[in-house]
Amino acid sequence: MGNRLSKIYTRTGDDGTTGMADGSRVSKADHLFSVMGDVDELNSHIGLVRAQLTQTPIDETQKADFAQALVIIQHLLFNIGGELAMPEYEGVSAAHIDWLEQQIDAMNSTLPALKDFILPTGSVLVSQLHVARTVCRRAERQAVLLQQQRSEAIRPTAVSFINRLSDWLFVAARFCTDPEQVSEVLWDSQVLQKFAENK
Repeated sequence: MGNRLSKIYTRTGDDGTTGMADGSRVSKADHLFSVMGDVDELNSHIGLVRAQLTQTPIDETQKADFAQALVIIQHLLFNIGGELAMPEYEGVSAAHIDWLEQQIDAMNSTLPALKDFILPTGSVLVSQLHVARTVCRRAERQAVLLQQQRSEAIRPTAVSFINRLSDWLFVAARFCTDPEQVSEVLWDSQVLQKFAENK
């Protein structure tokens, strides 16, 4: 691995193409790279969530489990990048989607019922989870578009995983609020009404 990455720049991409795993060259404007880029960006945001975990009020055991889940998610997102670069490679399976759903159910079982819309704000950690969620939704939209354009370019399991991950991130944002829900900011229909009255 060290030898493969010893030289960072190759100049081969200066013509606007990039090399695929099979040795072919593809334009960097190809929609495939929009999906790759969004998945990579999402993975970076998950990394930032990991860096901010010290701010979460959940207990140490839950924090360790949550941190481990983030590690697994980052690896699976990396695998999706591998699938996009190597169509014959399968890095995400239905079992991984089932695992995400189990995680969602476990976190959700500890939360109060959701009675209104949630604004994407709160603590830095919660806000970062919402940023990751919105990037995940964009990655999903781009993945669906790629699937419609070239179904062989992305596996259905990868698209489903990204979709389920956005749900995971939403529930995780709620899960990482404090017990009094101070960090969870609900949409309030009165805010804009008061604004209109004060104009």
